[in-house]
Amino acid sequence: MVDDLSVKRKQHRRLSRVKILQRVIAITLGAFLMAVGLEIFLVPNQVIDGGVTGISIMLSHITGIKLGIFLFLLNLPFVYLGYKQFGKTFAISTIFGIIMLSIFATLLHPVEPFTEDILLATIFGGIFLGIGVGIVIRNGGALDGTEILSIVISKKVPFSVGEIVMFINLFILGSAGFVYTWDRAMYSILAYVIAAKAIDIVITGMEESKSVWIISDQANEIGTVITDRLGRGVTYLNGEGAYTGDRKKVIFCVITRLEESKLTTIVEEIDPSAFLAIADIAEVRGGRFKKKAIH
Repeated sequence: MVDDLSVKRKQHRRLSRVKILQRVIAITLGAFLMAVGLEIFLVPNQVIDGGVTGISIMLSHITGIKLGIFLFLLNLPFVYLGYKQFGKTFAISTIFGIIMLSIFATLLHPVEPFTEDILLATIFGGIFLGIGVGIVIRNGGALDGTEILSIVISKKVPFSVGEIVMFINLFILGSAGFVYTWDRAMYSILAYVIAAKAIDIVITGMEESKSVWIISDQANEIGTVITDRLGRGVTYLNGEGAYTGDRKKVIFCVITRLEESKLTTIVEEIDPSAFLAIADIAEVRGGRFKKKAIH
């Protein structure tokens, strides 16, 4: 019994070390990609991002001091807020990511920009930046303190975190018009939108999960076909109509975005009058969801 516990503890420690190493590699990669987006695309073309990063870019432009220094110094106060709000692991991951971002930004500063085409720089800079930030967020860290600050503010004012982030970023991005030119401010807004979309894709994944609810008199047949043709497990629930009092069998299952069209076709083929509701899911764990679809 003691030997079994000892083995399990060793396995647990080994898994913990592997997870820590994976997190370190992922955050380092994310910080590098963000630095590429900034120093190779956006900054040389006078395009900024939102949040603390945007403020750092403008201060670097005004003072001539390297961007990496401002990225490190301005984000430090938010690491403390993150520690208070989300705990030690988040704070350590965040400060490591910020340090790596500052180092990479400093190392990449002398590198010539890949393009002087403002539109290409805006698009690819936003993509690289968004992918980098998304990777870090997926691994429990952050590279910009704006979101952390917004969470703290949202507890004291009647606005959501998203609304506060948007307000702060619109103010920062608008300020680019005074520091640079107004066309650069508009390109900055475009870069911010592209980066935000890239972050969403990285966090949710290309195959975004969706929950499906189906109410049909042919529930058993639909459930069987979903299992056979999509390879997805289904759950049957007993439902009752509030108005009619009729008892119905309800199907619940989870699919990917790419499987949505196929599932809709299956339901329409078997029962065109079936009630079908599909909604986005932020995260799915456990069960047989990762099983590949059967064609």
